[in-house]
Amino acid sequence: MIEKPEQFGRVAVVMGGTAAERDVSLRSGAAVYNALKQQGVNAIAVDVTGSLIDALQDINVDRVFNIIHGRGGEDGVLQAVLDVLGIPYTGSGVLASALAMDKLRTKLCWQGYGLVTPKWFLLKTEADVDACIEKLGFPVIVKPAQEGSSIGMSKASNRDELAKALRIAADYQCDVYAEAWVTGKEYTVGVLNGVALPVIRLETPNAFYDYEAKYQATTTQYHCPCGLEAEQEQRLQQLAITACDVIGVKGWARLDVFIDDSGQTQLIEVNTVPGMTDHSLVPMAAKQAGINFETLVWKILETSLG
Repeated sequence: MIEKPEQFGRVAVVMGGTAAERDVSLRSGAAVYNALKQQGVNAIAVDVTGSLIDALQDINVDRVFNIIHGRGGEDGVLQAVLDVLGIPYTGSGVLASALAMDKLRTKLCWQGYGLVTPKWFLLKTEADVDACIEKLGFPVIVKPAQEGSSIGMSKASNRDELAKALRIAADYQCDVYAEAWVTGKEYTVGVLNGVALPVIRLETPNAFYDYEAKYQATTTQYHCPCGLEAEQEQRLQQLAITACDVIGVKGWARLDVFIDDSGQTQLIEVNTVPGMTDHSLVPMAAKQAGINFETLVWKILETSLG
């Protein structure tokens, strides 16, 4: 536990990046930077606009608060650069970051451990569409495997929509897969230093919890307390911890999960650099646990000491 801000040394809040989530990262980064400065931490803001190595090699800091969402910051690349430079950083290391960023490999790891995740089908070309329909039926949700914030995702309820969704997702230059549509209630669980935060239930009038619902809509509802019985919420929290442990997640993360209409819990994905904007879920859950935003940022920064 760090008691004095000077014990952190000079801290770079690394934000931005060049991936599709750049704008969200800049908003998260500004909030984190301001919270650290308010607490007396010697922080600098570093907006990465190109090469990570160029951005980091001459900054002369003691540690990094990584708040780059998506590829380049959440996928092990930044973590590897910082490892080589010998600079401690918040959150997960190279392996867990790379695995968690790739939703397909995450699902394979969970499946291997015996955890439940919705059925899926890898779509390499439009020639795979009919086989996908045969395996999954409709509706499905089509996802680029290495994007976050629901970027590039589409719901498909017929063949034409599935083919179009594949074309949209393929623009993001990574594996694309269709996932069986889950009918039920959607939850998210923040994990901080191996302890699960209060569960949040998400509710949106949109077809799914998409980018607009996450960052722009005023119609999205966040239920915290989530409405589950205490024992059921505790089970969900323990599942989140287990799911993160399987991937090797460290420091902090957020797990997305459905409880379907039959009562089956189905894991969707884990985010190793969750959002820290005014719409973000980890700060919301932390507040319910009695942890204000400044304290949360402090505690996340402490994960760089591990």
